[in-house]
Amino acid sequence: MAKSLLVLSLLFAQSLAGSVSFVKNDGTPPVYESSTPPKITSNSTQGDKNYKAPLFPILNWTQYENNPILGANQNRGWEASYVYNPTAMVIDDMVIVVYRAQNSSLISTLGLAWSTDGFNFTRYTEPIFYPTESYENKGTEDPRLIRVNGTFYLTYTGWSDDDGVKLCQATSTDLLNWNKTGPVLPDIEHSKSGAILNERQPDGNYHMHWGDEQIYLAVSPDLVHWTMPTNDTYATGLLQWEQKLIESGPPPVKTRDGKWLKVYNGVADETKGDYVEGQYSTGQMLIDPSLFPYGPPLARLETPILTPNTTDEKEGQVNNVLFSEGLVQFKGQWLMYFGEADTYLGVASAPVQP
Repeated sequence: MAKSLLVLSLLFAQSLAGSVSFVKNDGTPPVYESSTPPKITSNSTQGDKNYKAPLFPILNWTQYENNPILGANQNRGWEASYVYNPTAMVIDDMVIVVYRAQNSSLISTLGLAWSTDGFNFTRYTEPIFYPTESYENKGTEDPRLIRVNGTFYLTYTGWSDDDGVKLCQATSTDLLNWNKTGPVLPDIEHSKSGAILNERQPDGNYHMHWGDEQIYLAVSPDLVHWTMPTNDTYATGLLQWEQKLIESGPPPVKTRDGKWLKVYNGVADETKGDYVEGQYSTGQMLIDPSLFPYGPPLARLETPILTPNTTDEKEGQVNNVLFSEGLVQFKGQWLMYFGEADTYLGVASAPVQP
């Protein structure tokens, strides 16, 4: 798909911004961008006003017919090559996504976009998060976001020449001004993909799943200082579509019976049946943190809920990738936000169970 852009200047009144530009990615839906981001504070409301906790599993997913919903913007150097892998949250009756963007040198920063319907987004013209420290000088990648007591806790991958790949963390109350707390597990040589449960668990700690081959557990009394209670794996790939590796998706969601639904991504290790070697797909498992510290997951779906099946998901910077990192309930449906072939940003929807 061509990534050339036609930019037309449209001046009109909008509640969130004064001057807004209309951006058309050839072959994709219109995208609006604004130099004025939403005003978010520690008092901003969170979640859908009619939120209903899920049952495991959430099924009947439909990929949006107008995907991709965001693509590269060649008028903005910081996101001129690729945008993908979004985390998502409902704030002040809007879906907020924080996404990974890459420039022409493939250095990653994080961008911000917002929507009143979950499908059509306005994106902020400036990156909200970018490399400033030595442990992330090659990029800040793959965000996952929770909010506790008015504070956002961001986990992301910091990539550097000296330290390699490290799972890092930062906090904010407005998504614009950040306090970086550095690598989460500094003694671990390679770490990434941290998904935090947003409630304190029965052992008195917050729990985070991390890892991009197998999933491990880390715990924290304060959401900042993390340790591993065991070196054993929390979950590993068992099925053909996830046999090569599994990796956390969005932060887990609490179910109606007090357990947690965990969305994750898996990679097939061979071409067989419905899957091709190296294909990323999205699945679900049910977990119970009261089984601390060893797990294992109580159940997982035998087949993925989302697989790459469109050209945008099969062909791109990395072929055959559908990688989910954002999950919200909004206006009577579940919305899953994902990266397409490490190139675009897409969404799928599923009904809320009665």
